[in-house]
Amino acid sequence: MAVQEARQCGSDSAEDGPCPHCERSGHRRAVAAFLARRDELATGHGVPPALAHSPVASRQWVSDELAQSARTVAARDREAAAARSVRIHRGTLAAVWGAVLALLLGQALTALALGTGWTGTRTAALGAAVLLAAALTAAARLHRDRGGVLALLLGEDNRLSTSRAVAAAWLLLSLYALLLLALRLVTGATQVDLGLGGGAGLLVVLALVGWTVVAARLIVALRVAGRRLQKVRADRPRPADLLCDDDGRACLTDTQYVLVSGAVLVLTAVRLGRAPDRLPDLPWALVLLVAVSVACYLLGKCAEGGRPKIFSVVRAREAGDLDAPIRTGDDIEIRGTGFVPPGAGAPDPLTRLVVRIGPVHAHVPLVPVPGGFANPTDTTLTVPLPADVEPGRVEVSVVTAAGVETNRVAIDVLD
Repeated sequence: MAVQEARQCGSDSAEDGPCPHCERSGHRRAVAAFLARRDELATGHGVPPALAHSPVASRQWVSDELAQSARTVAARDREAAAARSVRIHRGTLAAVWGAVLALLLGQALTALALGTGWTGTRTAALGAAVLLAAALTAAARLHRDRGGVLALLLGEDNRLSTSRAVAAAWLLLSLYALLLLALRLVTGATQVDLGLGGGAGLLVVLALVGWTVVAARLIVALRVAGRRLQKVRADRPRPADLLCDDDGRACLTDTQYVLVSGAVLVLTAVRLGRAPDRLPDLPWALVLLVAVSVACYLLGKCAEGGRPKIFSVVRAREAGDLDAPIRTGDDIEIRGTGFVPPGAGAPDPLTRLVVRIGPVHAHVPLVPVPGGFANPTDTTLTVPLPADVEPGRVEVSVVTAAGVETNRVAIDVLD
């Protein structure tokens, strides 16, 4: 199919691989087809007439149709991932060298406006930017299959890491300052101050944000291993990952860490521009502010998430149905929390939700409604009791898309 799409787009040879535009278009078409199919089935249309008389059979058929369509969307997304990586790789390189060009234009305009002419400091600043951009270009080439420069900022869950992004920004500024001082010495400057007295605050902040990367990774790894945090791999990184949690909701601890670090970083860059002959002199009050922001960020990492838990299991009752005990073939409603981990609300992860009922593993059916799904949800699951479940006392547990199993609750099944 990829070869056919490449030919349709005018590729000269199938050896060139699939066309990136076709891959993106194929993914968009798959998403549109899934949404249309979900909304059609939500209104009761499209179900085979032979199954319409059986609510259980029609619900299972609808769930299987949606699951297959969701897998198609996921497959299309994986095919488009390579094209996205190429675009991101090129875009980041364009941004890096665009920043160098902007610096050159800014220096030229300020030199003309102030009438100071081109100085050795301007040459050193431009040279440091070119060297740093060249280093980033080389690093991007090594990781071009994962998005170039942004690959250094990706976490294990394929999301942009807030701690890594902040640490990378401070590291780039520190390297730029060192290259600037080195080039100032090369150009013959005599007033370059290489003492650490003025740059001690910068070094402390750099150590803080670097330690934060290690600590955040350790906290997340330990909480995932202890099943106190559920992590689902994202389909793609997004800029919003820096300020939001895995579910795309704004996160206060992440946002304050980015804003505080960004504001202090800008002030440090301004101080470097005003005094390019020494490391930026960062006041200790601002260093303390960054330390407080780091502490809040790490405490937020310790508090996020939680283990999924079942509170109760009851017989699902429809309107007009009589109250009765749970019997084979009935629907059971599982009430609790954490059944849909953050980032697992997409259709494909929802299809991996499983209920363990004694020795039987029952997949939770997808029940569509216009614009979403009525089942499963984060707090309730409805699943039919399989016929293979023997009457008697059985234990029920839920296995989420993250692979975490809940506690077990015993129920009595009557014949």
